[in-house]
This record gives sequence, C-alpha cells and structure tokens, in this order.
Amino acid sequence: MCKNSASKLLKTPEVDGGSLWLLSNSVGDVPMGDVQQTCTSVIYFQVIHGSSHQKRWKMSREQDEPKVIDEEMLQQAIVEQGPQGQAGKIAKKEGIQYEEVLQLRLDFRNILKMFHLWHFTSLTKLQLDNNVIERIEGLENLTNLIWLDLSFNNIEVIEGLDSLVKLQDLSLFNNRISVIEKLDTLQNLHILSVGNNGIAQLDNVLYLRQFKNLRTLNLAGNPICDEENFKLFVTAYLPDLVYLDYRLLDEQTRETAFAKYQDAVEELQHNELQEQEAIEAQRIRKEELQLHKDAFVEFLNGPQLFDSMFAEDPDAEKLALLPGIEALLETFKSKMEALCVQIFEAGLAQLAQRTAEVESFVTGSHEAVADNQRKAAQITADFENSRRQKTAEMQQVADAELRKAHITSCHEQADQLSETLMSLELRLVDQLEDIFKDFERNISDMVGGFIENVQGIFALIRDLENRHHEQQLVIALATLEKVAKGEQEEKIPDDLATLLVDKDTVTNAVNASHDTHLQKIDNREDELLARPNIWMSDLLKSMHNDEVKRNRKRISEIQNYICFVKDELEDMASSEDN
Repeated sequence: MCKNSASKLLKTPEVDGGSLWLLSNSVGDVPMGDVQQTCTSVIYFQVIHGSSHQKRWKMSREQDEPKVIDEEMLQQAIVEQGPQGQAGKIAKKEGIQYEEVLQLRLDFRNILKMFHLWHFTSLTKLQLDNNVIERIEGLENLTNLIWLDLSFNNIEVIEGLDSLVKLQDLSLFNNRISVIEKLDTLQNLHILSVGNNGIAQLDNVLYLRQFKNLRTLNLAGNPICDEENFKLFVTAYLPDLVYLDYRLLDEQTRETAFAKYQDAVEELQHNELQEQEAIEAQRIRKEELQLHKDAFVEFLNGPQLFDSMFAEDPDAEKLALLPGIEALLETFKSKMEALCVQIFEAGLAQLAQRTAEVESFVTGSHEAVADNQRKAAQITADFENSRRQKTAEMQQVADAELRKAHITSCHEQADQLSETLMSLELRLVDQLEDIFKDFERNISDMVGGFIENVQGIFALIRDLENRHHEQQLVIALATLEKVAKGEQEEKIPDDLATLLVDKDTVTNAVNASHDTHLQKIDNREDELLARPNIWMSDLLKSMHNDEVKRNRKRISEIQNYICFVKDELEDMASSEDN
C-alpha cells in the first residue's frame, strides 16, 4: 500500500454465503481505468454468515508443474470466456478463429512460457497476471494490443514489447524488475504500473520523459520510493503526469516540485533539445543516404571517390611532397569532383524517372484489373440472380422430367459462365502482358541510357588520372635528376628522399600509385553499372511472379465458384432421384 494512506472497508456483493470486504487505500480521485490495477495490491477479508470472524483471503497459485501456453489451454480459455448458451454452441461448431479474438484472459494458470500467441493478431486486451512467467516473449504479432497485464509474475527484464506500438495500459506490477527500459516504441502509453519491483535508481524516472502521453504511473513498493523528495522529483521531471501511485497530483505539489527542480529541469530540457536535433539531423542524413543508394550514386556527390583513391595509396603522402605536386593535386581533385557530381545528379534524375515509370505501370495494371473485376462481377451477379430465380421456379414445378431439364439447362449455363469468365481473364492476361512489355522496354531504355552516360563519365575520370600520372612522373623524374646533380634548391623531406634513390624506385612508386587509383575507379564503376541491372532484373521478376499468382488465384476463384454452383445442382438432382 502507499505510505501514510488512510484505509477503509468497502463492502462487495455476497460470495459463497458471506460478504467480501475490501481493505482499500483512500486514493482520492482515481481514473476508472486504474481501478482494476489497484485491486492487485489490496487485502481481502471474508465475513461468514454475518459472523465477526474474519480471515485473510489468500491468492494462491496451483502447486503443479509450471506450464507452457499450448493449444489446449488457449481453446479452453476461449470457450470459457466466449459466448455462452446457444451462441456458444454455434461458435464452437463453426470453429475457433484465433485471429478474431479481441480479449483473452490467461491468469492464475501457472504459466511459465508465453508460446502459441502469434495467431491472435486482433487481440486488444491480454491478461497474463498471477503466473510464473520469467520472460516476456511471443508477443511480436499482437500489434493491436491496447491493454496488457503481466503483474504478479517473475519477470526480471522488460523486453519483447517493441512491436506493441498501440499499447496504452501496461502493468508489470509485482515482478523482479530493476530497470525501466526497452519501451521506446510504446509512445501511446497512458498508464504504466511497475510497483512492487526492485527499481532503485532515479534515472528510471528520467527515462519515462519520452512518453508524452503518460498520465498514470505506479512506482509504489520500489526502493526508489525511499529516496528523499521522491514525489517532488517525479512530479518535476514528468510534468504531464496526472496520477502518481494512484493519487492525483495537486497544484501545490506541482508548484513545490517546479520551484525545487526548475534549474535542473531546464538544463535537462536544453540537453534533450540538442539531442533531439542531433537525432533529427542523423535521420535526415540516413534518409538522404538511402535515396542516394536507391539511385546507385552514394558517395559521389563530392570528393569521396578521390579521397578514397589516395587513402588506399601507400605512397600517396610521400609523392605529395614533390615540388609542384600540391597545385597539380588541387586541379585533379577539382575536375574529378565535378565529374563525380555529374554522375550523382544523373543518378538522382534517373531515379525520379524510374520511379515515375514504375508508378505509371502499377496504376495502369491496377486500373486494368479493376475494370476486369467490375465486368466479371456484373456477369456473375446477373448469373446468380438468374440462377436463384430458376431455382425458385424449379421448386414450383411438379413434373420430374421438367425439373431435370431445368437442372441440365443450369449446368449448361454454368459451363457458359465459366467459359465467359475464363475468356475475360484471358483478355486481362493479354492486356497486362502488353502493359508489362511496354514497361520492360521503357525501363530497359532508361537503365541502358544511364549506364551509357555513366561509362562515358568514368572514361573522363580515367583520363584525368592518366594525365595526373604522366605529369607526376615527369615531376618525380625531374626532381630525381636535380637531386642527383645537386641542383635541387629546396630541401627534400626525409619521407620523399626514400623514393628518390634511383629511377626505378621512383618510377615504380609512381606507377604503383597510378595502378591503385585506376583499380579504385574501375571497382566503383563496375559496382555502379551492375546494380541498376540487378535492380531491373529483380523488379521484372517480382512483377512477373505477382501476375502469375494473381492469375492462378483468379482461375481458382472461378473454378471454385462453378464447382459450388454445380454441387448445388447435383444436390438438387440427388434429392429429385430420392
């Protein structure tokens, strides 16, 4: 219970011939959604047949072996909690559809492992309290959960909740948790109960500042509550909180907390703002890089390729010490960077064109399919109306031979419908094939034109490297000759002197540098030219496979419907024979 709280007895309806009395804290104004949470930490008494004898109501778990959630447990729970009476019989007969279940209660079942829950994709409320669960797992597919109760278990670490982005109410009351963590994706969280755990550090409160929708927080029963000014600290650092430990935070508490921690909170807000700006800048950079990768031109919007050439050149720093090389390098870098930017801009422009072409293909295909579906639906609806009318007419015909003739006629009409729908589907296949061929031709032309353009620019980059190599070799040999003759006026650095030993040494160094640069250029070109073709091949293959699946599904739908119609006719014929 919360410290310094007045207690009172609340009478509840009679149970087993007696009355239940709830020893409750005086909690003031408590939000209705939290009442169920508070009931997990109260003490019950029972008055038997009006007697003054009172005994404690103990909540006990089964003493058998810990269990794993299995099919039998799930089906039993759904039957118990689902519709009862005639509605329950109908539901049981139709079969239990896990994906349609909205609420599930699995409390007091001695559960250790949370398995077999992945089918409950529509579940909004899940109750797993009062078990022996040690690890949160198996909830990845329950993305519609709004309310989750894991109280009274043996959980030590908060985990496995990342995909529950709709979660609003989470109870981890009475576990073994020491750190509030791994809740970052739960930005819709309104109520969080982590009372009666082992949380001792105030940093856990700071972690909760990111949850802007959090209004109710229960930390009662944790070591953190023993901290001096705990309530004021929480109130100051979580200013949007309305209830703390199920008590309303009044204005006086808020004013006192603000006055006490104003400077610290403002400093924290400043730091958070800077951190958020840094995160936003990083996000923008990440999105830009992904855009550049989609265009196959990442790291070509500046001197990155030039820098990488020299970064992997072991003699680059030594050769850069040659007289006159500095100006030569600056010119080389400037011209090469301009060519790389040309490739970069061409890639982005071509990405926009490819994207527009893909969107045009998708739109055209969808329109063709939708138009075909409308025609097929109208034909099927007309047939269905006619079939029902004839069925009703046949029921009024007393002559058996005439009824058989009607059934035979309906069979023929079903065959005709099948032929009509199949023909309609065949026309659609031909139409989509024409659209696909046009798209394939257009996208191939785009990719081919881009590759040709890139190859031309890379040829210019290689020309720049070749000219730089020739000029560098001339300077290197001229410097070697001056050093040999003692005519070199400037002092030669020691690193450069190790290359200016003889003509072979300096020539080999310059040639090796040149080979390194060319290899870097060639590798980047090969990568850039290969990826557009791979992308195009994968895209066309995916589109083709999608169309094959659509066509097979549609044919199956037609066949299944015709079989359904004929089965009904066969049933009518059989009943006629009997």
